[in-house]
Amino acid sequence: MQMNTPPRSTIRLTRRGRIALVATGAVVAATAVAVPLLTMGRGQAAHPRSLVIPEGWRAGQIYEAVDKALRVPPGTTKNSLGKANLKLPNDAEGNPEGYLFPATYQIGKKATPESLLKFMVDTANQRFKKAPVAAGAQRNAMNVYQAVTIASIAQAEAATKADMGKVARVIFNRLERGMPLQMDSTINYALNRSTLNTSQNDTTLNNPYNSYQRMGLPPTPIDNPGEDAMRAATNPPPGDWLYFVTVKPGETRFTASYEEHERNVAEFNQNRSSASHSVAPTGSPAVTPRATPSVTPTATPKVTSTVTPTATPRSPAPAELP
Repeated sequence: MQMNTPPRSTIRLTRRGRIALVATGAVVAATAVAVPLLTMGRGQAAHPRSLVIPEGWRAGQIYEAVDKALRVPPGTTKNSLGKANLKLPNDAEGNPEGYLFPATYQIGKKATPESLLKFMVDTANQRFKKAPVAAGAQRNAMNVYQAVTIASIAQAEAATKADMGKVARVIFNRLERGMPLQMDSTINYALNRSTLNTSQNDTTLNNPYNSYQRMGLPPTPIDNPGEDAMRAATNPPPGDWLYFVTVKPGETRFTASYEEHERNVAEFNQNRSSASHSVAPTGSPAVTPRATPSVTPTATPKVTSTVTPTATPRSPAPAELP
């Protein structure tokens, strides 16, 4: 995929409107794959603790979850990155974002932050190196890391499997036309937030993740995508779409016409106004953002498949947990 795109187009992708439902977010975010963590020694409890990593979580959220699961001081997992010996692609430059595979991990008594992070990355590599992902990336003239980056945006922007594919197609179409991606999710990542409101001032942010100002893909993935998002990024459906907006829950409209997109955005704003949630028009000051609620699974999420590693992954010598 050509990343050095021509100068920015004058056409601006108007703010993506999406009305988030807590129930929908819980179902999507809590979808994970069950992965046995092979760090349990003989004689350990038959029912080890579980760590759920939902699809679409950012690395920072995962570090915090590992800290809590292992009952270590906050910041321990993030600070252990340098000792984890993670097998990341060169393009990642040591940043595991996108490669902390979303799953349900069984945690043994000897698990450490380093062993958990390493197992997540090893699991991601096993999945991403398989034919569907690797071949799909090659077919679309990109490497696997770029495919993971596109998948992470589709994961953040779409609420359904079908829409993930269409969002991925929008990304390809805009890159091919030399248009900036203009995805709100990349600005949210830059500002370490989750919100449905993006102001005109936000779009002027001087940050490499600001896809309103910077051409091409962001420097890294913006979350850790699941398998549906990876399929969307490597095998998107055909279409000429350049714009999309969710006018109401369950109805996202994709179009190649800017005029039609403006009408769809107007309908979204009208629907949201009726629900007493106004959206700041382009050029106006930011309104108080309504954050997408974080999801804390209360039960083991639906399992889509099971990863069975071919061998026990190597990891630093684990420390015994209290």
